[in-house]
Formats: sequence, structure tokens, C-alpha cells
Amino acid sequence: MPKTQLARDRLHGNISTLLTFPSPFAMGNMFAGLFKFFGKKDMRILMVGLDAAGKTTILYKLKLGEIVTTIPTIGFNVETVEYKGISFTVWDVGGQDKIRPLWRHYFQNTQGLIFVVDSNDRERCAEAAEELKRMLSEDELRDAVVLVFANKQDLPNAMNAAELTDKLGLHELRGRNWYIQATCATTGDGLYEGLDWLSHQLRNL
Repeated sequence: MPKTQLARDRLHGNISTLLTFPSPFAMGNMFAGLFKFFGKKDMRILMVGLDAAGKTTILYKLKLGEIVTTIPTIGFNVETVEYKGISFTVWDVGGQDKIRPLWRHYFQNTQGLIFVVDSNDRERCAEAAEELKRMLSEDELRDAVVLVFANKQDLPNAMNAAELTDKLGLHELRGRNWYIQATCATTGDGLYEGLDWLSHQLRNL
């Protein structure tokens, strides 16, 4: 038998054996690949909050892992963030008072709401609470889970998560799945802890 034919037969035999009795390692890789392919979820996330709360800084810290120079968002920024098998399409919408009436145009099909609060801005805490309450009364957001980022925790007079929970009236959100996470957008502290909670909630949808 020619050597080339013999080599071809041996190769065919090895492949047949591998397919018939795959190794645990090969099987593990196969199932991991299948889970990655079929188990990935696409989720629409709306990120809002008053102007200068740090929304855009958070978005690009999650997307790029770095701080970018930002200007007040007049319209919106949208980016896709991949995390733990979930593809988050995050819409960062401007928070200036004249823009807020436009928020409702982004509510449809939103599965998760990230509400960003400047923890150092005590004067506008009541305003933030009112905007959050107004949004959550909208029918299109009735099933959305709510993640509050208590941002700018690096500032000396920042309110902690417990204080902001009271100020925002979060305990009054009956029948609503919510969580508050202390964050610092510039360092990234707390951002992924918040996404961990969000990932867990959205996987159960």
C-alpha cells in the first residue's frame, strides 16, 4: 500500500475514533461553544438620570475600560457592552431638563433601566426622585428591572447607598425588582457589581 494511502487511512481512523469517543476536554469545549452560541442574550438597557450625573462616563468606562472626555449629551449615545453572556445595548440619553420629556420615546422594549444619580448633589436629589417616579409610572416600563447607580462616591460629601435609597423612595417601589449600587465612574468601582445584578435578573426573564 502506498505510504500516502496508509497515512490517509490512519488519519481517517483517528478522526473516527475521536468522533465516536470524544475526550472530556473536547466535549467540554463543544458544550461551552454551544452555550455561548445559543445561550447569549441580547438586552436593551436604558440609562438615564439628571444632567451631569455621570451617565456617559459610565457608558464608555464599561465599553472601553477608560475615561473619555465628555460633553453634555443633547441627544443620545448608544453602545453594545458584552458581559457574562449578555449583550447589553445601552442607550445613554441626555438628562437636561428640556430633553427629559423625550425619554419616553426610548421606553419601548426596554428590559432594564439604569438610573444614575450624582450622590454628591444633595440639592437635586428630590428632583431625581421625582423623575424616577414619573418614569416608573409609564406602562412601557412596567416590567423593567431597575438598577440605580449611586455615582461619584469618591467625593467627600457623597451620600451613601442607604441614604440615597431613602431620598429616592426606593422602598416604596412595590412589586418592582430594583437594586442600588454605590459607584465611581472614573475608577470603575461598583460598575461591574451592578452589571452582575442586572445580568442575574435578565437571565431569569
